[in-house]
Amino acid sequence: MTLNIMKALATACAAGGIALCASAGVAAADPVEGLWRTQSGDNGYSTEVRIGTCGPTICGTMGRAFAPDGTVVESDHTGKRMIWDMQPGQGGRYTGGKIWVPDQDRTYNSKMTLSGNRLKVEGCVLGICRGQTWSRMQ
Repeated sequence: MTLNIMKALATACAAGGIALCASAGVAAADPVEGLWRTQSGDNGYSTEVRIGTCGPTICGTMGRAFAPDGTVVESDHTGKRMIWDMQPGQGGRYTGGKIWVPDQDRTYNSKMTLSGNRLKVEGCVLGICRGQTWSRMQ
């Protein structure tokens, strides 16, 4: 940032208050962003999921897959979108999104709850939810 732009930003912040300064700076990363490992699915396999922002919402893409013994295995699903349109809320809650469940090849309404390095991820149909608790890898 050049000195003139920095001076203009400082002047605008002083005149406009904190809200203007916050919106002018670099946005902070959402706490859920990162690399997560799923619990084993019905087939015994687990996967990595890279969660990040997609515009104003949260999304996640599948990474490496793991066999029941923990070895990395080839997967046709690597790079496939698994979570999308998740809306960040308060208290570590995320709602309004969708999740694709690879071992069922089905898409569900979804919600997530972040608690430290654990992420409870649920897929729901008609108010009945089934979920997993994922562990942060990074």
